[in-house]
Amino acid sequence: MNADVALVTGASRGIGRGIALALLAEGFTVHVTARTRFEAEAQQAGSAGSLEGLELEAAKLPGRIVVHRCDHGKDIDTERVADAIRAGGRLDILVNNAWPGYENMVEDGDFTWPQPFWQQPAWRWEAMIGTALRGAFMMSRAVAPLMIAARRGLIVNISFWAAQLYEGNAIYGIAKAAADKMAADFAHELRSHNVAAIALYPGLVRTEAVLENAEYFDMSNTESPQFIGHVIAGLWRDPALMLKSGTVSVAAALAREYGIADVDGYRPVPLSAGDFARD
Repeated sequence: MNADVALVTGASRGIGRGIALALLAEGFTVHVTARTRFEAEAQQAGSAGSLEGLELEAAKLPGRIVVHRCDHGKDIDTERVADAIRAGGRLDILVNNAWPGYENMVEDGDFTWPQPFWQQPAWRWEAMIGTALRGAFMMSRAVAPLMIAARRGLIVNISFWAAQLYEGNAIYGIAKAAADKMAADFAHELRSHNVAAIALYPGLVRTEAVLENAEYFDMSNTESPQFIGHVIAGLWRDPALMLKSGTVSVAAALAREYGIADVDGYRPVPLSAGDFARD
């Protein structure tokens, strides 16, 4: 039997990288996208992670990785990846994760993230809406016909509680609310084709950036980057998947339902809106 096939966007670092590694560990064929192809590029840019580094980790795992350099801010790049996947004839899971919204937090010595919306740099809207949100829509649009033809598939939008409450940045909240709504409306239009779509919330994930700033976080209930990937695999195996289509789900809550522990054996406590409540 052929392996299940997934596409994870924005997989050179962070949650996307973890999702790809988890699916590879479970035997999937995993297509991955990112702007940073080689480690030398990442080092030159002062960032962590590349598709090259992910390939090295993937070599130890049972699944098969297919890498695509892709800037989801360019529709032509998104279409090129979709063409390559269509050529293979199958896609079971799309994970829309690519997210340039955390870049350039400090500009000219000024930490701009918490500024009110009227002082926010315009590029941040373009990064979160014009690139991340549009990229998710355009990739979903490109590969949905493949899932429809197979009458089987799952689209996952990685989102967060900022969709439902104020999390320190208005543009961030707008983008995540739109990701939730996108998943809900996709689910409505795909239901008759037996294709599911959901928005999925991680908890506090031990990404490279979080670990670098661990002193500022409560690390007692964190998740590995791979955790949410194993949850996505659990979703895909769920015979009741279509009943969850159109919903907003918390990864840790699904993990408890499916009996999934994190890679270190810890079982993260699901968070709720109350855990993020602010004045």
